[in-house]
Amino acid sequence: MRSLFLSYRLSALPSLLGLGLGCLPCLSLQANAATTGQQIEQKKTKAPKKHAASPLHQKQVRSVQGGTETLIVTGTREIGKKARDSIAPVDIVSSKQLTSTGQPTLRDAMQLLLPSLTVPTGGFDAGALTDSISLRGLSSNETLILVNGHRRHTTANIYADSGPQQGTTPTDIDMIPLSAIDHIEVLRDGASAQYGSDAIAGVVNIILKKQDHGLTIRSNSGITSDGDGYQQGIFIDGGAAFAQDRGFVHVSGDLVHQDHSFRSAPDSRTGTTVNKILSQPEQTRQSVAINAGYDITNTLQLYSTATYAHRHAEAFQNYRLPSSLASTPGYAALYPDGYSPLQTLEENDFEITAGLKGRLVGWHWDLSSTYGRDFDNIGLKNDANKALPASALQTTYNKVQGFNDTQWNNELNLSRKLYLSFWPHSINIAGGAGYRYEAYSIAEGSSASTYGGGTSLSLAGTNPRSAGNSNRDVVSGYVDISTHLTKHWQLDMAGRYEHYTDVGNTQTGKISTRYDVSKRLAFRGTFSNGFHAPTLAQEHYSALTLSPTVARGLVAATSPGALASGAQRLKPEQSTNVEGGIIAEPFKGLHVTTDFYQIDLRGRILPGNNLYGVEAANVLAANGITDLPANITNNNLSTQWFANVANTRTQGMDMTITYTTKLRNAGRINWDAAINLNRTRLRHQAVRSDGTPVLNAPSRAYITTAYPRSKIIFGGTWVSPAHRWAVALHEIRYGQTTSALTYYKNNNTSTASTTDYLQFHNKPKWTTNLSVTYNITKIWSATLGGNNIFAAFPSKVPRGNRYLGAPKYYMSTSQLGINGGYYYLDVSARF
Repeated sequence: MRSLFLSYRLSALPSLLGLGLGCLPCLSLQANAATTGQQIEQKKTKAPKKHAASPLHQKQVRSVQGGTETLIVTGTREIGKKARDSIAPVDIVSSKQLTSTGQPTLRDAMQLLLPSLTVPTGGFDAGALTDSISLRGLSSNETLILVNGHRRHTTANIYADSGPQQGTTPTDIDMIPLSAIDHIEVLRDGASAQYGSDAIAGVVNIILKKQDHGLTIRSNSGITSDGDGYQQGIFIDGGAAFAQDRGFVHVSGDLVHQDHSFRSAPDSRTGTTVNKILSQPEQTRQSVAINAGYDITNTLQLYSTATYAHRHAEAFQNYRLPSSLASTPGYAALYPDGYSPLQTLEENDFEITAGLKGRLVGWHWDLSSTYGRDFDNIGLKNDANKALPASALQTTYNKVQGFNDTQWNNELNLSRKLYLSFWPHSINIAGGAGYRYEAYSIAEGSSASTYGGGTSLSLAGTNPRSAGNSNRDVVSGYVDISTHLTKHWQLDMAGRYEHYTDVGNTQTGKISTRYDVSKRLAFRGTFSNGFHAPTLAQEHYSALTLSPTVARGLVAATSPGALASGAQRLKPEQSTNVEGGIIAEPFKGLHVTTDFYQIDLRGRILPGNNLYGVEAANVLAANGITDLPANITNNNLSTQWFANVANTRTQGMDMTITYTTKLRNAGRINWDAAINLNRTRLRHQAVRSDGTPVLNAPSRAYITTAYPRSKIIFGGTWVSPAHRWAVALHEIRYGQTTSALTYYKNNNTSTASTTDYLQFHNKPKWTTNLSVTYNITKIWSATLGGNNIFAAFPSKVPRGNRYLGAPKYYMSTSQLGINGGYYYLDVSARF
């Protein structure tokens, strides 16, 4: 069995190496490139005074002589598992590394540290107001987010605009206070058999601080190279002990503000930069987290975690000419120079977890309940509904659309080690069961936003036929068995069953193995299948988005209009994951990990079935949307719905390298490098009854080439002997992305064709990050730094492919951001 498994893994490597990203020998030149969370020295964490002695209070990060050694809880059900012995690739990102990036948000900090992680370049409308992440070139819906090992609820704000994130309702990780995070474990492996839906590309487990002492205050201020986009963050956290040191509570809070940044080219209608569509949204976010635990006895602990966040955000829409209101009494006088609508978001997000864990007759058990909700109220400023009578003129609409997402997750997890007389090694047995309730609500827009069909607004108000409530129940059970076949050969097997009341049953399995040839060389491999259940938003969302000359409808697959046009109920996406890796220490101090992966994803859920003109109008009319703008017809009017439309294959490689150079009396340099190579191919796509494909060229590009073909991060951090100074310098190379762009005619205002597109290459880009830290005293420290200090920008879109001329950078990719350079000052105090 051993030889059979290893020969299978090795035979799979040649196909995984065929990435079309350059010859393999070239990698030897690039291998010194990249950064993962494991590399930079982690801050030592003091243990709680007395409950460190309790077996239930395990320190999450601890330093050992000669480097760092981390206990992990992600990707394994064994207690006390070390990261260096992991059977699957796990990156560890410490809080110190996050703050060292100079970014005030968790999402932007992580993407500067992990090559396999990408974020959207920009985004339009309300979709730009949710902070999502993606792993290994797959949609953010394919990455599962945990907090302290418990499934985190998702946002209610669906990304409805076109792009690779269209249709996603991911977990918004920036609703978790950055100051509350102790470290993050990123499992780069399919893990649906262990954790359930969404864990196809990997799992991000955010571990919160549990120190029972101390106070930290931090201020972060930054601005872009163009002098706009100012950001300010205030971060405070501290802990305390109670009940004779048997309990702890740690409280954290963030206040983050971000200004607009503007990057639009001149509008083709006016010749000026009045159109602010290419911009960073403005937002203010307040968030708080409480993490607490109490040892009832030495074998029984009560624990609880709670987070709350509020966000106010505003994103610009396309500029409207004065002529658009010339014939409307009242409004023409309000906007004599035209107007730029602002789409606003008022979001309230909270989650609370309560649980008991302990030991009983040799079993470790954990019983928990997590309840989370996200409320989104989308409004408009500086807009107009021309259907309203002159006596009811309105420029602000507080409630155009409203969404609510709820998840209530209950779990019982068990594990223990068994020692059997006939087996020479311990066997770790784990299992559990869960029940999850999910609900999704779409609220009707205010009467002012829906009056007359609401189609004069830049975002039509939700009509009564599109509003409604939906819910489902999910029941699950799993088992996980791990052991050693020999002293140096590990084996882990897991299986899971889940039942969804709306989409049926799923069964997933996983088998992982690792063989340690010596202390300096090991091989590991995984074979698994996984799934992503369609979200309730993907099943039921419906809306109409308006631009000055274009209208796009996205309707529910179960709506009357979609069903009449051949739509079918959504099914879960299914995946098959294969992975093989090597862990090596060629010589003392040099650590290298290389992992190859292949993810076959079947039945991908994407908007398809694009219908135009009269066909689109008929679908919308069947759903109660009839009052369409008279100037929007033919190819400028379209509609679509979510469906299982494509099968894809994603292949790639992750490599990490770390090394420390000791300079005697001059300190040391911690070198780190990492690379992600990634390619996705379309293997099959659904077709209509007439044999034509349901995906157009832009949609095919979104899922195959909108993510970088490679991402490389490499550099080093010099630390002075007394740790008084630290200087970090890193390079990041973002690989090419390719998009299919629409051609426009008639002064760039209307669609020229729905079949002819430009293949646009966003060329590879290099950025440089530099920071200098000075520890003023034992309490105070300051960092002056910059990200992308030479202000690199994405490739410019040809003028004939810019809608209205303004978007000179293409925002629907996940490569380099649109802001250019970012420079910051970070000051902190630890008491």
